[in-house]
Amino acid sequence: MRCGFVLPFVEARATADLAREAEEYGWDGVFVADTVWGIDPWVTLAAAAMTTESIRLGTMLTPLSRRRPWKLASETATLDNLSDGRVILAAGLGAPDTGFHEFGEETDRKKRAELLDEGLDVLTGLWAGQPFSYEGGHYRVRPTDFFPPPPPVQSPRIPIWAVGAWYRERSMRRALRYDGLLPNVLDATGKMTDLTPEKVREMRLYADDQKPDEPFDIVVEGTTAGDDAGDAARVGAFAEAGASWWLESMWEAPNGPRELRRRIQAGPPC
Repeated sequence: MRCGFVLPFVEARATADLAREAEEYGWDGVFVADTVWGIDPWVTLAAAAMTTESIRLGTMLTPLSRRRPWKLASETATLDNLSDGRVILAAGLGAPDTGFHEFGEETDRKKRAELLDEGLDVLTGLWAGQPFSYEGGHYRVRPTDFFPPPPPVQSPRIPIWAVGAWYRERSMRRALRYDGLLPNVLDATGKMTDLTPEKVREMRLYADDQKPDEPFDIVVEGTTAGDDAGDAARVGAFAEAGASWWLESMWEAPNGPRELRRRIQAGPPC
């Protein structure tokens, strides 16, 4: 199991410094928020790429419905080249209460799902190189020879983690088309409930049945104290069940970078 660290709402210079420390203290990835209005994730991750050598770099997460997929393809491919192949893209519908209403972004869930699916088609098509064309309900793309950028370093593509609702067939099918699952567990009424190792085990069996010969990440978010002997056991239970990444997600760190640094320096729980 790999351990990543989410650096929420931290300005670019501080993120670059914290990413360097995370690499030094044995973390495997750093991830930043991608908000409608806020600190730009791709500028921030570019800064982190310049202070690190091996740690993975990604978002948590990118709501693709409100991004032009060709612009995102440029940003991610550029960062993958800059970092020598260390980018991970986490994608989903996003939460409308994070500024969607205020800035006139699409809030209808069905339309956002359509934009997500088409956006991923365009994104991966452009990564693969020219000529590329696409005809969808929301996006149309024609081949172009106007200074196309170099493709990403990673092959066959930059890994994509997609949000999947367990168990909602359409949502899970989307995640399984790509490289990893960011799971949301829903009860019979559609209300979100806790992710447990037992649920992760079900997801792993399902993913292995659908993609028996392909690696597929299952990503778990949570928080650990860093100085508690029970942390390793709790995270280890998810690893044993089939999770491949743990993301330390201190979304509400009251002391900001200082508290994040303390947790980074305590080391990963896996």
